[in-house]
Amino acid sequence: MSSETTAWTDKLKRMALFAEIVDSGSLSAAARRLGSTPSAVSQQLRLLEEALGLVLLHRSTRRLTLTEAGERYYPACAAMVAQARSADQALERLRDEPEGELRLAAPIGFGELLASALEPLRRHPRLRLHLLLDDTPIDLIGERVDLALRVGRFTDSSLVARRLGELQRQLCAAPRYLAERGWPRHPGELAGHDWLGLPPRGTAVDTLSFQGPQGEREEVRVEARLLASQVTALQAMALAGWGLYVGMADDVRQALAEGRLAPVLPDWRLEPAAVFAVTPRRGEQPAKVRHALQALQQHFAARPG
Repeated sequence: MSSETTAWTDKLKRMALFAEIVDSGSLSAAARRLGSTPSAVSQQLRLLEEALGLVLLHRSTRRLTLTEAGERYYPACAAMVAQARSADQALERLRDEPEGELRLAAPIGFGELLASALEPLRRHPRLRLHLLLDDTPIDLIGERVDLALRVGRFTDSSLVARRLGELQRQLCAAPRYLAERGWPRHPGELAGHDWLGLPPRGTAVDTLSFQGPQGEREEVRVEARLLASQVTALQAMALAGWGLYVGMADDVRQALAEGRLAPVLPDWRLEPAAVFAVTPRRGEQPAKVRHALQALQQHFAARPG
């Protein structure tokens, strides 16, 4: 810090002290409010007057009286203190009460989940919610995202991730596809099938982990015949009979109930997909992010296992 900056910092402190003296009515009262001593307050006032080259207060044993210079100087000093207090109060609201715009990114299929999970945020009228729904992860910094939900393995060390819970996955296909290509009975029979998938880490190849009815585990390396950047497109292609599809259980439940999709390997359980809440910075978060995180954590904690 330069000497000029230090001098201005000291002067601003003394200007605030001068306003406090005038508002308190005496040096001793100002000292009590500031947690200081009358002699220290008097010394700081004297340094301010020396720097200005003008006397701001007439001192007597009974009272303080503003000089002409003091009368002209006090309003600006008082306004400076008021502005500083107003700035502090604005930050306190930001810290304690959700307000402003919360930019939240999530996969497209999370719309219904967010509508339920973020219900507690409706109680905060000063908060605006901007949802950015895309199955392709977006740049949190570039898009000014406050909070994002990511699914699956998370390895980006530049972001802060908090595990919220997990979502069940379901392997399924259209009955017409299974009638044409056969119904797999074991994970080892999956390799020869056509697969649909979101591109994990920019590649069509992925590994699926299954747990069998007796607790046995099988891993299957699959390669997608068809890739899409949006899960809604994948589900549409699955319904049209293009191949096997791993969907979130909540997303495919209705199609399964209606018979438009059929479960594949119903006795084998796919490894659930972990869900992470991701923020672009460490340290204390503003109230809008803290409240959103709390709502999401409570939602996932209440979900059936």
